Amino acid sequence: MATETIELKPERRREPALESAGPAVQRRQPPTPPRQRNREPRTVRPQIAGPLSDAGLGWFSIGLGAAGLLFPRAISRWLVRRDHRRLLRAVGARELASGIGLLSGRQTAAWLWSRVAGDAMDLLLLGAASQSRRASAGRIAATTAVVAAAAAVDVMSAVQEEAGRRVHVRQSITTNVSPEAAYDFWRDLANIPRFMRHIRSVTPTGPRHSHWVATGVAGIRIEWDAELTEEQPNRLIAWRTLPGARIRSSGRVEFERAPDDRGAVVRVEMEYEPPLGSLGVTAARLLGREPAQQLHEDLRRLKQLLETGEIITTQGQPAGRPSGASWKYDSAARDDQTVADR
Repeated sequence: MATETIELKPERRREPALESAGPAVQRRQPPTPPRQRNREPRTVRPQIAGPLSDAGLGWFSIGLGAAGLLFPRAISRWLVRRDHRRLLRAVGARELASGIGLLSGRQTAAWLWSRVAGDAMDLLLLGAASQSRRASAGRIAATTAVVAAAAAVDVMSAVQEEAGRRVHVRQSITTNVSPEAAYDFWRDLANIPRFMRHIRSVTPTGPRHSHWVATGVAGIRIEWDAELTEEQPNRLIAWRTLPGARIRSSGRVEFERAPDDRGAVVRVEMEYEPPLGSLGVTAARLLGREPAQQLHEDLRRLKQLLETGEIITTQGQPAGRPSGASWKYDSAARDDQTVADR
């Protein structure tokens, strides 16, 4: 008789599918924390706010100009009890032009400095008006105080507008000496005052640092410290002023072999911030110190020193020309002699 064996297997408990159970029985996952990004701290440059915005000064000028054009007789009689309508209208037209220029947003610094010049003119006119017997001393004093305050605001705004503006100049010259000789001459910092007219002295203070003394506009003495930022023997010298210097500048000079091995090409590139921005550059140009022209003359003296060992001048020699025609040339020659005698 055959025996039938029945094997009993334990029944497995089936878990309900989470997908079919609905959102009520789904397991809640902890919220994923936001992804942290490695961000570098931002460097926020301080913004120095001027006393008034350019637009504010522009509308202020337009208001003054409109008053001068529309009510010249009333303003004149209020100050000096006389009729100076033509003068007041001219002042009003000047203020109106400055205001429109500021609102245009073009050449803002120039229009700000024009307001400064106008303020100086107004102060002179008020000084002259105060000498009149018919003038009201109290009204003249009050108007002078207002104009002086406006002048201070204009100067501060103009200086702020000029801050950070840099002048970039680039010049080159070909000499009859090798790049190695030109490099060695320039690398000896004591030689720099010999061909750069405005540099009075350069004193090394370390392997890569030096102290410079120069003559600025109107003979003002300027000093700063500089450092070498890059140096490739016989090829390149680069420098910049140290933080805190009165004049921030940087530059580089490259020494290349001329075609057909006929000497060296010296290329100089400089960038600096004048103390008064474009106003300082304009003053320098009026005094014959335009940056590009000055660098060109410095390189011309460098070429003479490299090739002849001296700066050739015509001082003490008859020029054979009328004094009026040769004044500028002889003046430059005398300046060259002054540099050579240092």
